[in-house]
Amino acid sequence: MSRPGKDGIKLRSEEWFNHPSFETRFQHASAMRACGHNPESYQGRPIIGIFNSWNDLLSCNAPHKELVEHVKRGVLLAGGYPLELHTITTPSDFMKPSDLPYRNLMSMDVEELIRALPIDGAVMLCECDKTTPAQLMAAASCDLPVLQLAAGHRSSGTFRGKKVNYGTDLWKYMDDFKAGLLSESDMKELETSISCTAGGCPVMGTASTMKSLSEIIGMMLPGTAAIPATDARRRLAAEKTGKRIVEMVYEGLTPSRLMTEAAFHNAIKLLAALGGSTNAVLHLTAIAGRLGIRIHLEQYASMTKDIPLIVNLQPSGEYSMDDFYHAGGLSGVIYELMPRLDSGCLTALGLPLAEVYTQRPDNPRVIVPLDQPFKVESGIRVLRGNLAPSGAILKPSASSRELWKHRGKAYVFDSYESMLGQIDRDDLDVDASTILVLSNCGPSAIGMPEWGEIPIPAKLLKEGVTDMVRISDARMSGTSYGTVILHVAPEAAAGGPLAIVRSGDLIAVDVEQGILHLELSDETIEVRLRELQPAPARYPRGYLKLFGEHVLQADEGCDLDFLKPANKEEARFVPPIIGRG
Repeated sequence: MSRPGKDGIKLRSEEWFNHPSFETRFQHASAMRACGHNPESYQGRPIIGIFNSWNDLLSCNAPHKELVEHVKRGVLLAGGYPLELHTITTPSDFMKPSDLPYRNLMSMDVEELIRALPIDGAVMLCECDKTTPAQLMAAASCDLPVLQLAAGHRSSGTFRGKKVNYGTDLWKYMDDFKAGLLSESDMKELETSISCTAGGCPVMGTASTMKSLSEIIGMMLPGTAAIPATDARRRLAAEKTGKRIVEMVYEGLTPSRLMTEAAFHNAIKLLAALGGSTNAVLHLTAIAGRLGIRIHLEQYASMTKDIPLIVNLQPSGEYSMDDFYHAGGLSGVIYELMPRLDSGCLTALGLPLAEVYTQRPDNPRVIVPLDQPFKVESGIRVLRGNLAPSGAILKPSASSRELWKHRGKAYVFDSYESMLGQIDRDDLDVDASTILVLSNCGPSAIGMPEWGEIPIPAKLLKEGVTDMVRISDARMSGTSYGTVILHVAPEAAAGGPLAIVRSGDLIAVDVEQGILHLELSDETIEVRLRELQPAPARYPRGYLKLFGEHVLQADEGCDLDFLKPANKEEARFVPPIIGRG
């Protein structure tokens, strides 16, 4: 017996369970019974798909093994019916050479499960770097009520009596090891103590950045993005998320009402205030693109000119995500940033930002007011020139200002393998003024791995050099730092000018003016470009062949061209025809 939806709202799942065809109704009811679902329990209730993303190689998302049960309880308490589904996931530590291609594949997996199955709303369980944007891309494409729940960040570790954070501190200690300051036994001790709980990186890396942006664009409950994985409030947040998604189904509160153009502009400003990951440039662009909203690369710079860094948090500062949460967390940052935001944008509660984020932060050492910033320079700087006609980016808050205007000779590595084989040679022909260049690491070449933070050569580390200008068509980890120019577009493998740079060529960088210039004549550049030989396709078949042939360049977010609608009409969700199975 079918019950009408609350307030007479027609539920999408009723197209399966109350189908005009007796045969179809019979088949679906029988299949549900076989899975242990009594029709009397679910008919007439919103069916909530809970999309889980943990596996045994993904410590970041491991808390979702337990949290999913709290989400289910919340759904049931609110009158919905929960169904857990598993999708592919993206363990950043292990996916080689890059997890970025699988962001797009995961988004397709989630989108097509939602399209094909009797689901009225969804809770998407995220944390690790690409799981959050993948799910948001799917949510944007489906436009059914969706909420995300993060697993939470892991706890900081302790090494030699000092707090250490997986991610940022790893890179620092690795440099110390290469400089001869730490032994192999020291590093073994560090390896056993730097990452001792499940959860995301405990710094403002890509995971923490993306769940923060998810919250401000209305796709995560207010106050939940920064809760630690080990805190009991994370379980309570899971239950509240389950309750709220049922309400959102009845309210018809869909992603297109939350993820508006103004909401994305708020997210860009928040990215600057947090000192967030450069990967967010790709992800926000791709998520917005699924809704037919175009974010131009220059907007990441132009919209944040007056947004300073107001969070003292690694990798741009000192503190950890635990410190951040106890200082007021994301709610405190949004409160401080409110004068620069469109405060009328809706939260996941259906209420505007200004009504929800009313609590001042608690610790001025960690979260500071806008008029007393931790660093004046933040956000994303966009550079263009004959070396990056479609743009490149740099993160000011994690870079060395004295290198913002720099001219030096290039030392070129035309592959990651070449770089690894040379970087620590004692006879490497580099000094502190050299500009290290890494090419053929872009999206179509090899999936755009996080190789852009080229290691400082060992010989220079021993001389006390801690930063250099580095340029590549790769990405870098959100936990990384340095004067690293990333996402050069077009990439080398697509015939971009980065492919023609040779060791000894002079390159001029001016971050303030947004210039990235290869000091060669136009004629020489044209000759070298004509001499370029197309690189053979790395993958002869399969998904990575598809990805290489259809991925957009970095300035367009690296989505697949056939997944990005040309306009808002093309962004319309196409439902399935429901019939015999």
